[in-house]
Amino acid sequence: MSSGVQTRPPAGPDREFWRDVLLAGDATPVPRWAATPGAGTTVAEEVLTAECAAAVRRLAEALAVPPSAVLLAAHAVVLAALSGEREVVTGLVPAPGAPPLPCRVPTDAASWRDVVVGAEAAAAAVRAHGAAPVEELRRELGLAGPGFEAVLHPEGDGGLPEGAVLAVALSGPGDRLVVRARAEVLDHGAVARIAGYHRTALALMTTDPGADPQAVTLLSSDELRFQRDTLAGPVRELPDRRVHELIEAQARMRPDAVAVVCAGRSWTHAELDARANQLARALLARGLRPEDVVAVVTERDLEWPAAVLAVLKAGGAYLPIEPSFPAERIATTLRRAGCRLVLTEPRSTAALDRALATLPGVERLLVDDAWAEGHDDGAVGVRVGAGQLAYLYFTSGSTGEPKGAMCEHAGFLNHVLAKIDDLGIGEDQVVAQTAPQCFDISLWQLLAGLVAGGRTLLVEQEVVLDAARFVDTLATGRVAVAQVVPSYLDVVLAHLEQHPRPLPDLRYVSVTGEALKRELAERWFATVPDVPLVNAYGLTETSDDTNHEVLRRAPDGDRVPLGRPIANVRVLVVDDRLRPVPLGALGAIAFSGVCVGRGYVNDPERTRQAYVPDPARPGDRLYLAGDVGRWRPDGKLEFLGRRDAQVKISGFRIELGEIENTLLRVPGVRDGAVVVAERGGSGGHLVAYWSGPRPLDPDLLRSRLAATLPAYMVPTAMHWRASLPLTANGKIDRRALTALAAEGAGPPAGTPAGTPAGTPDRTPDGDGVSERGDDRPRTPAERRLAAAWAAVLGVPEERIGRRDSFVELGGSSLSAVKLAVTLDRAISHRDVLAVPVLADLADLLSGRS
Repeated sequence: MSSGVQTRPPAGPDREFWRDVLLAGDATPVPRWAATPGAGTTVAEEVLTAECAAAVRRLAEALAVPPSAVLLAAHAVVLAALSGEREVVTGLVPAPGAPPLPCRVPTDAASWRDVVVGAEAAAAAVRAHGAAPVEELRRELGLAGPGFEAVLHPEGDGGLPEGAVLAVALSGPGDRLVVRARAEVLDHGAVARIAGYHRTALALMTTDPGADPQAVTLLSSDELRFQRDTLAGPVRELPDRRVHELIEAQARMRPDAVAVVCAGRSWTHAELDARANQLARALLARGLRPEDVVAVVTERDLEWPAAVLAVLKAGGAYLPIEPSFPAERIATTLRRAGCRLVLTEPRSTAALDRALATLPGVERLLVDDAWAEGHDDGAVGVRVGAGQLAYLYFTSGSTGEPKGAMCEHAGFLNHVLAKIDDLGIGEDQVVAQTAPQCFDISLWQLLAGLVAGGRTLLVEQEVVLDAARFVDTLATGRVAVAQVVPSYLDVVLAHLEQHPRPLPDLRYVSVTGEALKRELAERWFATVPDVPLVNAYGLTETSDDTNHEVLRRAPDGDRVPLGRPIANVRVLVVDDRLRPVPLGALGAIAFSGVCVGRGYVNDPERTRQAYVPDPARPGDRLYLAGDVGRWRPDGKLEFLGRRDAQVKISGFRIELGEIENTLLRVPGVRDGAVVVAERGGSGGHLVAYWSGPRPLDPDLLRSRLAATLPAYMVPTAMHWRASLPLTANGKIDRRALTALAAEGAGPPAGTPAGTPAGTPDRTPDGDGVSERGDDRPRTPAERRLAAAWAAVLGVPEERIGRRDSFVELGGSSLSAVKLAVTLDRAISHRDVLAVPVLADLADLLSGRS
């Protein structure tokens, strides 16, 4: 065939063939793996044995295809393993000396034999249409980037073509398999592994052509051992003690040392232990049995740690419920958990009492009443096993029902000890407790300092929501360790950048719950250079965090890694059949070891889907997180996103489907979708789009959702549309809605259909669109606020009108805190949420000035 370049676009069948090939998808990516990127080309060779070479020829003869088809099939299966794709695109050199052309090869076949036949069909089509000027057509179609990253030379070694990352050639004499790669992308070890994958694929294919290619792994035993053992956390023998028993030991050793502090009140280790013992006996007096679930419904005050320890001491399972949760959700949680006993306090019972009215078998016990019963405050002495249930945390569920993750004492202890080690928590050091009770990180924040002989400082929510007061508390409370979500760290940094101050006692700050961006880490070390930042990753189902990345400077790459697994934790990156994927390849993140919890309470179906037997370690459980990631050459894990509709907002795990199911139950809502808007540095927030016969008051929608969902799951913006955009197959186009939300959240609730997305030019009642000039900010205060809103919300300033609502534009309580910092606390975050309309808030700002 001719390899000359033609100057006219292909016509007829050639044009249609290449148009279909080029528009079917992008080049199959080759995973990067170079610990120290170099220059030039890296080469590795594998000499095929005479037996393997002869088997390749025999298979080709049996299938009436050229031997090159067998090599192409093996190459395609290797690319499928490297990329996770079932149909791959490689460059194929159709004849010696010809330029490579894109070749699309399916690998999802029932047998090796079928893969070979499919590969030859793909190669034959490329050869038949090979005279066409493919690059010219790519330009005509507006396709950017290379058409392929990998290239196969089936006959002879043509080297590494320009623009390619990887080239594979079968060259004589001696049937040498030669693999070349750009050294800046793949180091020698990676190239040698890829050569080994090709050799293994050829051996498997020729040994049993009728076998299922998906049923085997291409990875060598050495690589499998490296991923399963070397990349695991270090092995550590756990003491045969439970977390509460270690805290009891501290009470005996240091009875007079302060253990917990909250709002000017404090208890010593001895006082806390004694009060917890009395509560534990009150629970036992009511017939509490091992692993019985006890809900604790209190504010984050001194009574809370006493109640938590009491449940653990009595052998029960701790279930946190926030007093502010809707009654319906509290009732659902108690019912699903099989809970029959609730510890609470008088100021936390409003919603709880409404929930208990529907649950006649559940007993309520006030903490003060239990103490008034006068139980002995000495050691309780209930034996609690390492495999016994320690706690349950309920997270959002896609079906509209929350799911309760059950974790055992061994995983709980392992996590707390890892926090103590990696965050340097020691005697007399202060750990800040900042997270709400329903957030699983609240538990280690509460107890890790006590285990180490230190102190827990319970930081009130009102303090957390005021960045200046929070920073003051870190300083005056002599906090050594604090943990926040990245979006809140951004708020704290904004304050520290405006008002620098020393924090001499602060030793570590941990971030978790959301992806930590490199830019935020850079800002942290520019502002607080001597305090390490710990990027923590884990899930409720894995006893909280499983990975710690301790940063002492901003990372070099674009992403902040998740770090190595903590002790006794194995993290794997696997394919759909739970086998480790090649190093550097994308896969599902899975967990094994002591960290893996027991499953979801009274929910066998969802437990079966997420918790599976570990195929490499009989008797162990493997938890499938739904997260996607890959290993880096430095042995650290990198998070790349979610497989499902689950998101994290301010650290809370949320299933968008649960919100959508609740939204669809509101009368007048025909269809609905919830997306996440990411704008500027304000973090993500939830935006709901819905359709129905006519607009509904967004405040009415919020109140209906808030009656069932916790506040952090109620979208900050609600937008009515006559109809929602659909994809070609008739499903709601979430990508289009996400783009609308990012641009400015789209038409507000009540805006007529056809109003341009993001248009803030509306009359106060939302029934029409006013002239833009009538709605522009007028006074200096209004213009100052508009500029601040634009900076905080990431909305163009020219789109912000004086009748716009901070909440409707995507503002949340966290972004309200950031706005207060931006305005140097001339107004508070409570002012912003109470008076959300720009003109009204400007009047308040002017009055304060």
